[in-house]
Amino acid sequence: MTQDSTRDQHFGQMPDGRDVRLLTIGSEPGPVVEVLTLGATVHRLVVAGGDGERRNVVLGHPDVEERLASGDYVGGTIGRYANRIAAGRFTLDGREVEVRTHDRGNSLHGGPDGFDVRLWDVESHAPDEVVLSLASPDGDQGFPGAVTARVTYRVDGGTVRVTMEATTDAATVVNLTNHAYFNLDGEGSGTIDEHELLVEADEFTPVDATGIPTGGHSPVEGTPFDLRGPTAIGPAIRTEYPQVVDARGIDHNYVVRGSGLRRAARLASASTGTAVEVWTDQPGLQVYTGNFLDGTRRSTSGGRYRQGDGVALEPQLFPDSPNRPEWPSAVLRPGKTYAAHLEWRFATT
Repeated sequence: MTQDSTRDQHFGQMPDGRDVRLLTIGSEPGPVVEVLTLGATVHRLVVAGGDGERRNVVLGHPDVEERLASGDYVGGTIGRYANRIAAGRFTLDGREVEVRTHDRGNSLHGGPDGFDVRLWDVESHAPDEVVLSLASPDGDQGFPGAVTARVTYRVDGGTVRVTMEATTDAATVVNLTNHAYFNLDGEGSGTIDEHELLVEADEFTPVDATGIPTGGHSPVEGTPFDLRGPTAIGPAIRTEYPQVVDARGIDHNYVVRGSGLRRAARLASASTGTAVEVWTDQPGLQVYTGNFLDGTRRSTSGGRYRQGDGVALEPQLFPDSPNRPEWPSAVLRPGKTYAAHLEWRFATT
């Protein structure tokens, strides 16, 4: 690990006294990323806009205490299972599994003590890359199998590449993602209402009042979920469409067209001339428009986050997949490696 004090800094302490580090990768004129060992979290991500200004384009919390108190998953690595599992129950190889619940009776983002609030180990740290790992024991949050997760962040030109991997010693379910909230006008600048979002999906997944899929996927055509062309976020989330009203915005899975590493979304801000494309090899993209940011949590810039101050674009498997055998499987078995690839490709407009 590098000993460069400007790139490996003390950030705070966990309640048990363990140190939390802030690790920096990348360099100007490209992206510069600050990663916390707490939650393998993207803390700050500074890029150049089309207006010539460099700004931090992701939301973050100012200290360890605020991050642990927050329920907004800001910038964190999400696991073991991103998104929701209905009632925290599923069947695996004929055995009933029950995991911890904390979101309207469901399991969300791995349970109340998920990977995003764990202290990860630093495996390596170079100028353009950092690798972190986490050991999750058998029975963690109710999930079977001892799992080792690994996240690699790498800056390559104008792209930030994120690779998430996991292995297990017994059959389990794994679904990892990153929960960065983007605001291309700069963290703390206000809402993303005027950002334009494009999602490469012809279908989305309707959900019930607790966020669990009601059945299969539905066409986006004729709904506020139609983001097949660049669409201003503000008007799309202020409609009377029941799915939008229930979620207080968009908090839904999109079925990304195609397979393999391909573009899932493009987010752009005309005011700063900044754009980011989200590339992934995962089947789904959860779009979350910051509907429950309510002013209670402090920001890295000294303010407080409110509804719509950022948008999360989370590549992953579909919600409640362990209970949906017809959807891509979340099952990971010994001898196999789970791998998910995510890229943020930044550009100016």
